[in-house]
Amino acid sequence: MIYPLPAVLVSCGTLQHPNAITIAWTGTICSKPPMCYISVRPERYSHHLIKETGDFVINLCDESMLEMLDWCGIHSGRKVDKFKEMNLSALRAVKVEAPLVKEALINIECKVKEIKTLGSHDMFIAEIVQVHSDRSLVDEKGKFQPLKAKWFVYNHDLYQTVGPEIGEYGFTHHLRKNSGE
Repeated sequence: MIYPLPAVLVSCGTLQHPNAITIAWTGTICSKPPMCYISVRPERYSHHLIKETGDFVINLCDESMLEMLDWCGIHSGRKVDKFKEMNLSALRAVKVEAPLVKEALINIECKVKEIKTLGSHDMFIAEIVQVHSDRSLVDEKGKFQPLKAKWFVYNHDLYQTVGPEIGEYGFTHHLRKNSGE
């Protein structure tokens, strides 16, 4: 398996009947158009809700929300109202039926384009249709500052923090290979 992975809170259902599920099988799969995926077991309550509405929201949480995120991953929305139990606030999304989680630092509204049955999980391939970011993650010039948050990842049954920056994309551009290129 490939680790670490982001651990995210996916909200689904409707504003009137929200649900949330913890997902680690997620990521970006295309930039134009912006596309992502989540993989969910068919027996999960959220699987049914996402198929029904055709959308979901990926909510990125920081360390302060870790306990809530873990709790939402081990309890079923069939049996408990996770928003009520975890004191989460459901906000109306702009372009999807699924609610935003107010407490999350980033909310990514997604519309399902395709569902791939793969085995233990179904992969929901979705277009990102709207993104919301907490103002604390944007500088005075409007530039996104991801290192201002205390992010964490899922690493084979463990949660770990994300460390300091160690390089910037393209920092090796000045290096040449000895292959004659």
